[in-house]
Amino acid sequence: MDKTVTYKCPNCDAGLLFDPPKQKFVCEFCISEFTEEELLSKEDVGAREEEEKENEEFSSRINEYNCPSCGAEIITDANTVADTCFYCHNPIVLSAKVSGNLKPSKIIPFKFDKEEAKNIFLRFAKKKKFTPKDYASVENAEKISGVYYPFWVVDADTVADADYKAKNIRTWRAGNYRYTEVSHYELMRGGNIHFEDITTAAISEEDKEMLEGVLPYPIDSHKDFAMPYLQGFVAKKKNIEREMLTPEVRAKMDSYVAELLRRTVRGYESVDERGLCVKVGSSHWEYTLMPIWILTYKHKDKNYTYAMNGYTGKVYGKLPLSIPKLLLLAGGVFLFSLVICMLFGFFAL
Repeated sequence: MDKTVTYKCPNCDAGLLFDPPKQKFVCEFCISEFTEEELLSKEDVGAREEEEKENEEFSSRINEYNCPSCGAEIITDANTVADTCFYCHNPIVLSAKVSGNLKPSKIIPFKFDKEEAKNIFLRFAKKKKFTPKDYASVENAEKISGVYYPFWVVDADTVADADYKAKNIRTWRAGNYRYTEVSHYELMRGGNIHFEDITTAAISEEDKEMLEGVLPYPIDSHKDFAMPYLQGFVAKKKNIEREMLTPEVRAKMDSYVAELLRRTVRGYESVDERGLCVKVGSSHWEYTLMPIWILTYKHKDKNYTYAMNGYTGKVYGKLPLSIPKLLLLAGGVFLFSLVICMLFGFFAL
C-alpha cells in the first residue's frame, strides 16, 4: 500500500489544502501558498522520520486506560498503574494498544504535591457553608488526583493593518446663530505583533470551561518533555488536532490585534472600524501537558468538578448545594423576620 503524504506549511507547520483554481497548496492559518515543487524542496525527510521514531518509542513506554463508565481515556508511564477513574471513581481497564501521535513537545511539572493539594482544597471547601457535610471532609479530599491535561501552545509573528473612520463635532455660538462643525477623518494603524503562548485546550468541549478556569500558566514554567515527569500521575489523552483549532487560534489573534490597534486611536468623539487584516508570518505550535489537581464529587446524580492549577494554585470549582442547609437558612431568616415584626407590633401598641 502506498504511504499517504500530508504536506505541512514550511512557515507555520499547519496542514495545507490544495486550491484547484490556483493549482497550489494553501495554508489557511498563515495564508501562504506553495507549489508541490516548492514543498518537496523544503521538506526534510530525515526530520520527519526521526519524529515518527520518537512517537513510536513514546507509545511503547506508556500505558493507555479507558473508563467504561464515563469514557475517559488516560495515559500513564509504564510504572504508574491506574486502577480507578480520576473523574467518576469507577474501575478502569487497560487498553490493548496506544494509538495516535501522542508524544508531547513540552510539559509543565507539578509544583504542588498531593498533600498540599488536599490542604488547599479543604481550606477552599470549608469556606463554602452551603455544601453537603461530607464535601469538605478529609475522606473526600483523599480522592483528589494529579492529571496532566493536553493543550496546544502557539507562538506567532504577525503583520496587522486596520482602517478606521472617525469624526469630531464642534459647536459654538456667534450672536444669534449656533454653528456646528463636523470633521471626518480616515485613519490607518498597523504594525508587527508577536504572540507568545496562545494556549488552547487539546480536548473536547466538556472540559473546556474548567481548563480555561485554571489558566494561565507562567511562560517560564514550560520544560522539554521527559517521561519521568509522568511518574505517579496520569495524563488526559488529546483528541483535538491543531488543524481543528486553527479558526479558534486565529479568532484569538484577531480579537487581540483589533483591541490593541483600537487603543491607539484617541482624541475622536466616535470611531468605526472599517477593516482589519492580520497576516501570520510564521508560527510555532507545541503540544504541551499542563498539571491540574482534579476532584469530582457526585451529588444527586450530578458530578461537580473542583480543579486546581498544579503550578500556580489557582482554583476553579462548581459547588454542590445542600438543600437542607438552604432550607434551614431560609427558616432561620423567616423566624428572625417574624420576631422583629412581632416586637415592632408590640411596641406599636
